[in-house]
Amino acid sequence: MADKLIQNIPFSILDLAPITEGNDAGVTFKNSLRLAQRVEELGYNRYWLAEHHNMESVASSATSVLIGYIAGGTKTIRVGSGGIMLPNHAPLIVAEQFGTLASLYPDRIDLGLGRAPGTDQVTARALRRNYMESVQDFPDDIMALQTYFSKDNSNAKVRAIPGEGLDVPIWILGSSPDSAHLAAHLGLPYAFASHFAPNHFLTAIQLYRNNFRPSKHLAQPYVMACVNVIAADTNSEAERLATSFLQLATGIITGKRRALQQPVDSMDGLWSDYEEAAVMQMMKYTFIGDKDKISKDLTYFQQRTQLDELMVTSHIYDPQARIHSYEVLKQAQQEG
Repeated sequence: MADKLIQNIPFSILDLAPITEGNDAGVTFKNSLRLAQRVEELGYNRYWLAEHHNMESVASSATSVLIGYIAGGTKTIRVGSGGIMLPNHAPLIVAEQFGTLASLYPDRIDLGLGRAPGTDQVTARALRRNYMESVQDFPDDIMALQTYFSKDNSNAKVRAIPGEGLDVPIWILGSSPDSAHLAAHLGLPYAFASHFAPNHFLTAIQLYRNNFRPSKHLAQPYVMACVNVIAADTNSEAERLATSFLQLATGIITGKRRALQQPVDSMDGLWSDYEEAAVMQMMKYTFIGDKDKISKDLTYFQQRTQLDELMVTSHIYDPQARIHSYEVLKQAQQEG
């Protein structure tokens, strides 16, 4: 099979709706909409938002509400979840919410599903008391969702209205081989979270491809992976912008989470040797630099992975610099 070049695959966006130091969620949402409108103009394929809870730096906890806000402010770009953490929700509620979104914005809504809670276990219990049972029931919950979306469910005692009979694409999200096996078994597209969980990435996508079973939803395996990209006009500027991400990742490692911090000239004194090593391991699939460096590095990455689609997330403090990062990335793709 010929190589899939970066110029020929769709590029998409994962927005964690970052709350920046000194600002609030209202500012975050306006920044996200401006970004979505700009990347739509640039020709990006999807704009996904991720469900997280109890995190000072993330404002996308009410994910379906925010999807509606972004879809309502754009015209053509697909908008969806990357993902809805299904253990936190009854499948019927998800079907009704995404049925509503798909009715408002036809042929533009994606439903990416994850099996993790998107938070710590204490918060997970506050979200849904039978958390452990619901995680184990993830495959059954997906099939329940498919049933609610099916036209064949019209005579059932429990129906999703709106939702029933609508074509809402379901994706399986994951960071482990378990999710790869499930996506392959169900014949659904697979999105891997390599932006924070690089260890099993190559193994998982190979397992998915090798075990894929065609379904009425998908005839061939379809792999999308998410990576971190911080691009700027110069390598030095990109490296400086990336220090906001480094501080955020250090907070994840230490458990001392804060709003996204302003960039700094040096990380000296902001992390220990151990923390630096842990962050660098977590950032394995992170691409930082100018147009030429990003193009070269992503081309090599694509040669190794043969992705069908690339999703990008960018933790950048300044909203205009974040928009410009996606502009530089699009140039890198076109010239790669």
